[in-house]
Amino acid sequence: MPMPPITPITANQVGPLFKSGFAALIGRPNAGKSTLLNYLLSAKVAIVSEKPQTTRNQVRGILTDERMQVVFLDTPGVHKPRHKLDERMMRVVTESINSCDVVLFVVDVSEPHGKGEQYIAERLLQIKAPVLLLLNKIDLVEKPALLPLLFAWSKRFRAAEMIPLSATTGENCPLLIDMLYQYLPQGPQYYPPDMISDQPEQLLLAELVREQILALTGQEIPHAVAVTIAAMEERPNDRLYVEANIYVERESQKGIIIGKEGVMLKKIGSAARQEIERLLACSVYLELRVKAKSGWRNNERLLKSWDITEG
Repeated sequence: MPMPPITPITANQVGPLFKSGFAALIGRPNAGKSTLLNYLLSAKVAIVSEKPQTTRNQVRGILTDERMQVVFLDTPGVHKPRHKLDERMMRVVTESINSCDVVLFVVDVSEPHGKGEQYIAERLLQIKAPVLLLLNKIDLVEKPALLPLLFAWSKRFRAAEMIPLSATTGENCPLLIDMLYQYLPQGPQYYPPDMISDQPEQLLLAELVREQILALTGQEIPHAVAVTIAAMEERPNDRLYVEANIYVERESQKGIIIGKEGVMLKKIGSAARQEIERLLACSVYLELRVKAKSGWRNNERLLKSWDITEG
């Protein structure tokens, strides 16, 4: 269930120079947007995978300090749509760009510059919000090669600020926070200071299950899988019961997730349960059910009912 509306704390209550606003994380798949969000919040609010297009929904993470409150909008990686799911994902990107105060354009500098980055750069030239160009993964680049990369990107894209950083090591992430304060408008504090996300709990749990599927299965599965939470209830033994449905498109994919004698499903369940227990700080009994639903990625009704790509 979505959280109830929160009455904002006015700027006068938090100080005359207090700032707040929305910062959209935009970039190609695997640019490191979700890793950066988790690092900035010192908490896991977005799942991470080496496989592209991991993020499907707009994931909101909230950072509050004595100067400001930033609501980060982590978005799906920009790519060419191939089905209804992809189209909905790209709508999330567009809506995030149009509703933010600052755009954080995240680029993986350990990979060659390509058409995808150029497409995003050209699109961002058309918006009014300031764009901070974040050259991520500098920890994977040899130091002598870094300066030429920075120079090349300064020629390719005229950003309000350009910040080389590493979402993995945290290098220059404090600088990013300082820069965000410079570009955010003065405004109220909308969320309590200890709140780091307003995502529905069931969505977070479903994503933790999907993360383990991405980590443990092969290339055939990732984009054809969806996870929904069918039930959550406290049992008499103080254990939280969670039932999750895993949807794939073909019976053969169902067999891969279940594995021989159910071994793969047990691995997925065990790893996901540990992540859920870490998140909720309680004992969890996780039951997984695998179902084949042909063509679900092109089924608007199912995508809507499952809350996939709903910001």
